Amino acid sequence: MEPSYIIKSSGERESWDPRKLERSLRAAKADERLVQDIVAHVKRDAQDGMSTHDIYAHAFALLKRHSRPIAAQYSLKRAITQLGPSGFPFERFVAQILKAQGYHTKVGVMVRGVCVSHEVDVVAEKDDERILVEAKFHNSPDVKSDVKVSLYVHARFQDIKKKFEEEEGGKRFNRAWLITNTSFTTEAIKYGTCAGLALTGWNYPRGYTLQDIVQRTQTHPVTCLTTLSNANKDQLLNQGIVLCNDILANTHILENIGMNRGRITATLNEIKNLYALD
Repeated sequence: MEPSYIIKSSGERESWDPRKLERSLRAAKADERLVQDIVAHVKRDAQDGMSTHDIYAHAFALLKRHSRPIAAQYSLKRAITQLGPSGFPFERFVAQILKAQGYHTKVGVMVRGVCVSHEVDVVAEKDDERILVEAKFHNSPDVKSDVKVSLYVHARFQDIKKKFEEEEGGKRFNRAWLITNTSFTTEAIKYGTCAGLALTGWNYPRGYTLQDIVQRTQTHPVTCLTTLSNANKDQLLNQGIVLCNDILANTHILENIGMNRGRITATLNEIKNLYALD
């Protein structure tokens, strides 16, 4: 019987809305028939009080049987969360996304402000544009970036901007950009829009969310691959391998972490088929 409510990872009770599952499946490039089959299957097996994680895991398992590349797309939000817990791989991930859009990037740059010096997660430059990028990472996919985060990033930008205005010459920062792996609260979006702070998250802006950018630029993290074990993913991240493209550029990486030929072939096929979906 279809459930009436589910439990979020925060412990909060929420009404069951199958349309959310439908949207996430469509965003993963599942066709309409597959979307409806999986939603019907989940409705039949779900119970009141099931967690959002259990529902995700159920849908993910069904997708993996049908198509590993679609399952990889569906897991993208949680896969980005797996880049933690330190957040540094997420900074490298954000830098790679920006590179794919034509920016020259540097990670972990110390920049002086009027009041204090700041460690900027990513500095991105393209043409006459120079951007201060804050990569805000959350270990849980349900934690939102609130207005305090927007205030913090904007304040840092103003301190740095003022310092450059006091000095002659040198490249100034044109704007600040806050990129997060989860969603923004309404107040965070309201403040960012008012203050001229660029925002990119899982839910914003429409048509140019983090998921949209990853799919368009084909900058999927290695953690989304279903043919890799968790140990394999950790080994790759420890070697600075963040993107699936990094594997295609050097397939010997998979040999170096001890994968056999059969699994290497399966992983390479999954990546190629994943990109074919976009």
